[in-house]
Parts: sequence; structure tokens; C-alpha cells
Amino acid sequence: MPDKFRNKYRISSARLQNWDYGRHAAYFVTICTQGREHYFGHVVDGEMHLSAIGEIAQTEWLKTFDLRPDMNLTMGEYIIMPNHFHAIIIIGENRYNTDGGNENGDGGGDGHVETQCIASLLPQTPEQTQYIASLPPANQFGPQRKNLASIIRGFKIGVTTRARKINPGFAWQSRYHEHIIRNNASFERICNYIISNPENWDADRNKTD
Repeated sequence: MPDKFRNKYRISSARLQNWDYGRHAAYFVTICTQGREHYFGHVVDGEMHLSAIGEIAQTEWLKTFDLRPDMNLTMGEYIIMPNHFHAIIIIGENRYNTDGGNENGDGGGDGHVETQCIASLLPQTPEQTQYIASLPPANQFGPQRKNLASIIRGFKIGVTTRARKINPGFAWQSRYHEHIIRNNASFERICNYIISNPENWDADRNKTD
């Protein structure tokens, strides 16, 4: 694993106190299994081979975007590793994070500004690196069930429910790691980091014997 990512993207980051994690932005998330147990498969010659539980994790992640059409989600790069999961997820403009208002009756406060700052992104295209997230902090918060935490919670529950039918001991770590992607260069670096995770597995700090 490149040294530049060792501390920047793999540490447990404190949630920004004045940030609404339902806002229109790109987020890099890492979720580890409890005890970093290798439930999801194994890496052979730099390639990840998914186990049955790994296949479940992949299916549940792909379902995430169909289950939440009202959040206008876009799937970025992702990788399922033996004991952890990396992904970029983009929360687009939606009724919960723009001036149009949300279920609590208050708008995002400056959604019209974000429209000007953030280009739309289609995953797996050359336009990936053109994504711009020039995002000022926000003190207005939308409903807590329409944010990054709710997305991750739903994904973890879906995987756990199905995985325990195969291995009753399956569990995630209670916390997850997140990073707000703020510019093109960061977006591209993180995409490359995710893609190269299997080939760098031997040096990965999450690897356990």
C-alpha cells in the first residue's frame, strides 16, 4: 500500500461537527469486518477471489443504488477485500439536500450554490476525474435517515442478515471510516488506490494472518 494513503485514508476520522453527511458530495468509505476476519474471500496473485459472503457483500452494495432512488446516488469505484470494503459513493442533489426542502421542512441552505460547484458524475467513464466537490461546511441538517450513515447502516444490515445464514459468527466493526472527496486530484488518487488494493494486499495494514 502506498505510504501516502497509510494515514490519510485508513484512519478513523472524526465526523465533521458542522457537516451534513446527506449533502451533495463524493465520499470515500472503508468498512472492516470485526476482528478483521477474512470473510469475503482471498487474494491470489494480485486478484481478489470472492467467497460466498463476498458475493453477498457485492450484491448488497449494488442493490444500495436501486433501493434509494430518491437520494440520487451514483456508484464510484469499489473493491471487496478479504476483510474490508472500500467504495466511493456520490450523493447527488435530491429533495433532502437542496433548497427545495426536506422531510424536516428546512432546505440545505445553499443547494443552489452546490449546483454551480459540483459537476454530475457517471461512474466508470472518462468523466470520473472531472468530478468537482468544492464544498463549504454546512450547519443545516436534513433527516438522519437520508445521509451517508443511513446508507452504510442499511448495507451492513443487509450483508449481515444474509452472511449469518452461512457463518453465524459474521460481524462488522461497529464504526466505519469516511473521507469527503473535495477535488479532482483527490478523486483520481482514491480511484487508483481502490483499483490497486488487491495487488498491494501483501503490504496492506488490514491484512491479518
